[in-house]
Amino acid sequence: MATPSISQEMLNYFMQLNDAERKSVLELIKTFLRSRKSEFTPQSLEDYNQELEQADEEIEAGDYMSHEEVMKRYLKQ
Repeated sequence: MATPSISQEMLNYFMQLNDAERKSVLELIKTFLRSRKSEFTPQSLEDYNQELEQADEEIEAGDYMSHEEVMKRYLKQ
């Protein structure tokens, strides 16, 4: 029996997530990749403010998880 590759395993887990969780994981991956590109250069104030504005928009749209929801999920594991 062949063991699944890391990519296959990640895809299998990713497909089990709901849309909000997928968005969160996608943003995490993007953050890893952005930090790799800019490892030696500091983030500009403009980029930082743009990320804050994007986060505020997501919160205003209701695209967030409360601390209470996170703790419920965490404690179920």
